[in-house]
Amino acid sequence: MVKRAVVACALAGMIALAGVVLGGIFADSLLVVLVGGAAAGSVGLGLAARRLPNWVVAPLSAGLLAAYTLLALWISAGRAELSAPLAQIARDSLVNGIPRLLTAMIPVEPAPDTIVVPVIAAWLAGLAGSEIAVRAGRVLLGILPVAGFYAGALYVVGPNASVAGWTTLAFAGLAVVALAVTARPKGDELAGVPAATRVKVRGRAVAGAVAGLAAVLVLAVAVGPWVGSRVAATPVDPRQYVEPPQVDTLDESPLNRISGWALSPKQRLLEVGATSGGVGATPGSGVTGSAPPRARTVRLRLAVLPDYDGITWRVGATYRNAGRVLPTQPAIPDATVTAVHQEITIDELTGRLLPAVPAPTRITGARVAYDAGTGTLIRSEPLTAGTRYSVDSQVQTPDYNLLPAADVPSGDAVARYLAVGDGVPEQITRLAEELSDGNGAAYDRAASIEAFIAEHYRKVADAPSGHAYPNLAFFLFGPRDQGGQVGTSEQFAASFALLARLTGLPARVVVGFNAPAAGGPVTGADAIAWPEVLFDGLGWVPFDPMPKSRNPRPVEEDFTPKPSKPPSPPSEAPTVSPSAEVSAPPAALAAGPGGGPGALVVAGGTSGSLLLVLLAAAASIITMRRGLRRRRLTAGPPAARITGAWQELSDALRLAGRPLPPHLSASEAGAYAATPDPPKPPRLRRAAPGTPDVGMAVLTPDDRRNRATEAQTPADVAPPHAAATGAAPPSRTAVAGAGTPRSAGVGILAPGPAGGAMSAGPSPQDRTLPPLDELVAGINTVGFAPGAADAGQADRAGRQVVAYADALRARRSWWRRAWWSVHPGPLRWHRQT
Repeated sequence: MVKRAVVACALAGMIALAGVVLGGIFADSLLVVLVGGAAAGSVGLGLAARRLPNWVVAPLSAGLLAAYTLLALWISAGRAELSAPLAQIARDSLVNGIPRLLTAMIPVEPAPDTIVVPVIAAWLAGLAGSEIAVRAGRVLLGILPVAGFYAGALYVVGPNASVAGWTTLAFAGLAVVALAVTARPKGDELAGVPAATRVKVRGRAVAGAVAGLAAVLVLAVAVGPWVGSRVAATPVDPRQYVEPPQVDTLDESPLNRISGWALSPKQRLLEVGATSGGVGATPGSGVTGSAPPRARTVRLRLAVLPDYDGITWRVGATYRNAGRVLPTQPAIPDATVTAVHQEITIDELTGRLLPAVPAPTRITGARVAYDAGTGTLIRSEPLTAGTRYSVDSQVQTPDYNLLPAADVPSGDAVARYLAVGDGVPEQITRLAEELSDGNGAAYDRAASIEAFIAEHYRKVADAPSGHAYPNLAFFLFGPRDQGGQVGTSEQFAASFALLARLTGLPARVVVGFNAPAAGGPVTGADAIAWPEVLFDGLGWVPFDPMPKSRNPRPVEEDFTPKPSKPPSPPSEAPTVSPSAEVSAPPAALAAGPGGGPGALVVAGGTSGSLLLVLLAAAASIITMRRGLRRRRLTAGPPAARITGAWQELSDALRLAGRPLPPHLSASEAGAYAATPDPPKPPRLRRAAPGTPDVGMAVLTPDDRRNRATEAQTPADVAPPHAAATGAAPPSRTAVAGAGTPRSAGVGILAPGPAGGAMSAGPSPQDRTLPPLDELVAGINTVGFAPGAADAGQADRAGRQVVAYADALRARRSWWRRAWWSVHPGPLRWHRQT
């Protein structure tokens, strides 16, 4: 009896340890308690009913299992605050228990549908183990179902919890105890057997044990390496094999709903309570530091749309069923974190997406699924009027003063936010190139795109919906008298995000609402879409490309600026008298009243010292960059040298203001680099009456400075990043309008001197750059045939990239060539690669 009790206790303890392992992915300890209760009930029943017939024990255990399962469902439903009838909860949990457990957001809330499968499995493992080990006395076979339950718990947890070290050791220890207490034979088994026979029996037992141990060792030596080579360092997550909840078009692309809401500005979509906890100003309200002022509105996020294929911006989320506690978003270094609480009541908002202040960490009153990558919430059932829920969020406000010097991440981790569909219109590509020309820094490119869109386009409520390539091309370049250059926030945000991706900035579109911070209704007029750009160390930064003026400047003004009257030549050459060549009078260099050096001498000395410091810094940067190029092209194996040559190409294009788009393959990148810079045609002369305008013209530097000064954003409506730096929006260059003929190419036609004749830009032969075929072939060899690159291939790639960079630099103006030589960017751009 004692041995059976020890075995039963060991079995119950092993099942409870499986519950401890599985509880590692749950939000609290309720599952551990329920699994422990199932273990004690099933094993205890088997021990107490050991003398009853088998046909009695099975129905009795099944009845107790049903009762205990209902009790567990009732307890977990109360903990999850579910108000549905227990019968409905039980039916739904039994039908959907397995998929919901495997699709649940971690940490998993102990709800009825997430605990029912572990509880039933624990009871069945205890029943089988006790029947075999306690009633039949086959302890080793009785441990097998319990071990299977423990292995299943490890598989379900996967890589989502800490290593189950001590629980596994404890499980093995209990198994050893159960086997040890039943290993010694009964005292009367060898009674009456001669001594010689007893010795033979024991000898055969020892020999069998030795033979078995030897067989196990041989099997381990023979099969162990093969098994070990197939065991990964990270466990397999079974959630990857389960299809997550799917959504319909309404929730997959809510950007299409902006135009409908704009046409119904008074439609009450939802009601928000007063925002407690305080939240900083929303984008466009002038946040300037780490402690933002309290805003009159707070921005609710409905959905994040990171995927674009040239037709539709989509959420592309992987939703996981979540409880009330949601995983926190990655922390931004040195950001101010503000806790925000909101009560939200749905009115006429349809679909299943739930708006919330980003990023939500807890939600009560609604059962949701959650996408951890974007922070989007979706309800399992469609929204209905009167649905009420509360959200706790953590708002992270980074230091926007760091934006001008911040870089953007690259690589596979952000490839999703740089991808665009095939067939980007040539006009949009040319616009992206023009806006990035001269803007090497990431923030400069983003601010340039933002200001260009805000300065040239109007917001109207009845603009047609759509954000595919044709829609955006018409929005950007369509004639105003035909409905072009006007749109809702849908086109403003989508255009910004597309142009940002074409210039190498990871961007996405967000759909949401401007809600009153003091509480009140949110109507269709409050719906808005805005773009965000990802910066290193700052996270996703929102931008505001919406117009700041009621009368934005037409795009045609930048494409065909008004001709300026050339200055009249002087009637006679100016004369210079000999006295004019005399420099400063000697009195200016005399000593001051106190006998010390004069003001001009002190100023001259200070300027000289500053000049020496600048020259020393420039010389240091030049030396460091030459050393970096030498190490990249001559040090290391051929593959490293070819990679270094590719980094030199990337740096050269970045210094030229044409950063290499990360989504291009090596061959496409080579073709992109070989494309000459877009020409800068001169200011158009006055055309003859009736002569049509063809092509485009680029503003002169004076025009750019004047336009940038006129378009400077007031402080009370500046976006957070602009207010942080205190700088005016960058100036703009113009690109071809919608009517530019494709035959013009990069040699853009402009009216000739007489107004009617046409002259082409520089021919392609004049702008040919050195080839990069050896570099492209080398980088393809490194990527697709590791170890096949040789030293000769690396030498040829290095020579090509040096010739290309020198030729590209020679095409710049003298001051850009000088800045090219002392730019410190190449010393840090590839530091993490």
